[in-house]
Amino acid sequence: MLRNPFRAARLRAPLHSRQKLLIDALLTPQRSLKRIMNAHELPYALNPSVRPFDRPARLAQIWAVGGGKGGVGKSLLSSSIGILLAKQNQRVIAVDLDIGGANLHTNLGLEMPPRSLDDFLSGRTQDLQACLTPTAVPHLSLISGTQDASALLHLPTKQKVRLLESLRKLSADHLIFDLGAGINVHTIDFFLASDKSILSIVPEPSSIENAYRFLKSAYFRHFRSCPQLKKVAHLIDAAVDPKNSLGIQNPAQLLREIDKLDPESGAHFRTQLERLRPVIVLNQIRAQTDSEIGLSIKRVCKQYFGLEVDFAGTLEHDHTLWQSSRRKKPFAVEFPNSKIIESLSKIVQNLVLRGGPPSPNPL
Repeated sequence: MLRNPFRAARLRAPLHSRQKLLIDALLTPQRSLKRIMNAHELPYALNPSVRPFDRPARLAQIWAVGGGKGGVGKSLLSSSIGILLAKQNQRVIAVDLDIGGANLHTNLGLEMPPRSLDDFLSGRTQDLQACLTPTAVPHLSLISGTQDASALLHLPTKQKVRLLESLRKLSADHLIFDLGAGINVHTIDFFLASDKSILSIVPEPSSIENAYRFLKSAYFRHFRSCPQLKKVAHLIDAAVDPKNSLGIQNPAQLLREIDKLDPESGAHFRTQLERLRPVIVLNQIRAQTDSEIGLSIKRVCKQYFGLEVDFAGTLEHDHTLWQSSRRKKPFAVEFPNSKIIESLSKIVQNLVLRGGPPSPNPL
């Protein structure tokens, strides 16, 4: 196994070589993955029988923005997507789910709001609507996150269900989840519960490696928590470890073993694989060749996971970002004609028009 397969120099390697390095990273065992797989709070426990097309039309659509590490522009992406949708006269609520490091309010040009998720999770208020803070952008509101890391890290299953159900019922067309850095079970579950699951990645070794770990965790968490796959749960558990005694080294081999044991489970596996379709946005690119990284990630995910990943596009590095940050003004408001916002507008519009597959773990 390569200990550090993503050194900067290697990112400039030929495409086929880079793909091999990415696969090596996918095969590297993760300690956090076993913890996520063994967690009791399974996303399908939220309500496995309800599909997005069964939900009442009044329920909001969820966009989740993750990335696996800090500094990849998740909050900028979340706030800008919210602003762009609001400018289309859509009712939008941005929700800061960055555990212990909530700062989405800063990206929206606000001081720390008087009420946040803390008030709802602690029971100080039973109405999540009371936690809404209006922004200077018409049709856009904010639910500020918690500064207490333990509030979400140790969130009981019932509380998670209550939170997600309450969020879905808010009067809005879109909810934007700004997920925190790192890989933990709650971040993965919020990502899987979304209708549009977006990964923000920058063309740097650590970001790419963490993005793969994030996708790998979401992939196995998704299948391990599916009630229709209980009969083959032991095979999915085995596949997490590349050194498993069954010799399962990739999803194709896993599916083959599932088909042998229970063909009906194999059919369910294929159906769920189609429902899991994350979107990647390559952020802060400095050269046009950086866009090849997005295509490499797409190819490797298809090759290794059998997973269709949508490469939505790229956002250029912009030196003016720090100006709006220092002035505590939303970048999409202060620089609406910047290349970043022009590119992001096209990405958002394409995602809105495309609709996308049903969310794998809806409420």
